Parts: sequence; C-alpha cells; structure tokens
Amino acid sequence: MAEAEDTNRRSFLNKLLTGGIVALLAAIFYPISRYIIPPARTEAKVNQLKLPFTRKDLEESPGKSKTFKFGSSLGIILVTSTGDLHALSAVCTHLDCIVRYLPQQNILWCACHNGRYTIDGKNISGPPPRPLEEYTVKEVGDAIFVARGNA
Repeated sequence: MAEAEDTNRRSFLNKLLTGGIVALLAAIFYPISRYIIPPARTEAKVNQLKLPFTRKDLEESPGKSKTFKFGSSLGIILVTSTGDLHALSAVCTHLDCIVRYLPQQNILWCACHNGRYTIDGKNISGPPPRPLEEYTVKEVGDAIFVARGNA
C-alpha cells in the first residue's frame, strides 16, 4: 500500500512539474510570438482624399512637389513642366522606401537602391519590379482631390 501512495504522489508531482514547465514556456514564448507576428490592422480603405494644400502652395514648395498621407501609405503630387498636376504613390515598389521628385532630371527617385521612375510612375532603372500606382487628380476651385484609379 505504501508503494501505491508513493506512485500516486510521484505521478501527481510529475503532472504538477510538467504543468508548471508548460506554463513557464507559454509565458515566455507567447509575448515573443505576439511581437514577431503583429496583429492584423483594420483600417478603412481610402479611395478619395482632399489634399490639405492648394495649387499655389504646391507651386511655391521646393521642387514643386509635396507628399501627402493617403490611407496608410504616402502619395506624392507634383507640378509637371507643362503645369499639370500629377499624383502617384510615393512608396517604391522594391522595398517600400519613399520616392522623391527631382525636378532637374524630371524623375522620381528612390534613395534606398537608386531606383528611378518617370513622372508617370514607370520604372526606368534600378531594382523596382513594377511601376508606381497612379492617382487621378481633380481640381475643384482651390481644392485638390486625389483618387485611386479613374474615379
């Protein structure tokens, strides 16, 4: 009978020790896994945006271009040499760096890996695999609206 009690105590202690180790490992690895795998972001998809500046502000800015927040990413709007407004995604298609407009060369340039795009967003050199997303620009009075696609 003493052996049966000893076996029950031993199995109970083994289960208790195993449970403690599992709880300890969960307490260590759960925060690490939550850090490595971020939660899914739920954000409303923005299809159209009124820019917080006017054409006059844009023409007076250095390089005649400005970046703007478009949903969760950045966009860039510029005044072309013909005076038209042109808007594109400012996020490089290679590694998500931000492009900037170089008016002297009339190109959009990504400093990360020397990626170059035409002002229409077509990639012309460097590692970018595809063109920049183009936005539609509409002016209503002094207000400038930018929309995805051909809206």
